Amino acid sequence: MTSSQGDHLETEQKYDADAGFALPTLGSLPELGGRRATEPRRIYLSATYFDTEDQRLIQHKVTLRRRVGGDDEGWHLKLPAGQDTRQELHAPLAEGDAGRVPARLTARVKDITAGEHLRPVAILDTERTVVRLAGTSGDALVEVADDLVTAVRLGGTDTEPMRWREIEVEVLTPGDEATALLEKLGEMLSGAGARPSASGSKLARVLGTG
Repeated sequence: MTSSQGDHLETEQKYDADAGFALPTLGSLPELGGRRATEPRRIYLSATYFDTEDQRLIQHKVTLRRRVGGDDEGWHLKLPAGQDTRQELHAPLAEGDAGRVPARLTARVKDITAGEHLRPVAILDTERTVVRLAGTSGDALVEVADDLVTAVRLGGTDTEPMRWREIEVEVLTPGDEATALLEKLGEMLSGAGARPSASGSKLARVLGTG
């Protein structure tokens, strides 16, 4: 369910993939029911992530970012809400800047930050290739994103970029049909050589917090 501000519950699964991994042509797979798939679309994203000096947000599996590019650019605050599911709160880019987090989002994590300043901790640039699969109604049901990520951790002694590839499978229209498709896609990706992600989020990978 998405609110007028773009807030919604996000259900997705992440997979690690090697550089040579080949994403199958999703619309032609009989195990996916021959579902209609969109043509791959390439998007470039740049996100600055925020946390306290002692990483209080990521310790609570919370991420806060300011992202430019894509259909949902803006501020995103993600809070855990169950297995593979997070509550995602949005704010427009104009509500803050590179060093000032929107008040509505800081208010939601004040019990975690306890007055500590939120500062930029990492910058992630992503080259994303997106394919969407339709449900029986014809509406977009699930999105598969093939991400090539370059990340830099800020404020530390090691400023060498990290690079990796991961596949995200996100539910766009919740329901039993999407849940079943999510499971089938997971089996298909694993069979093609992808692995369940070793990190809970991109930021957790960069900060080394699991």
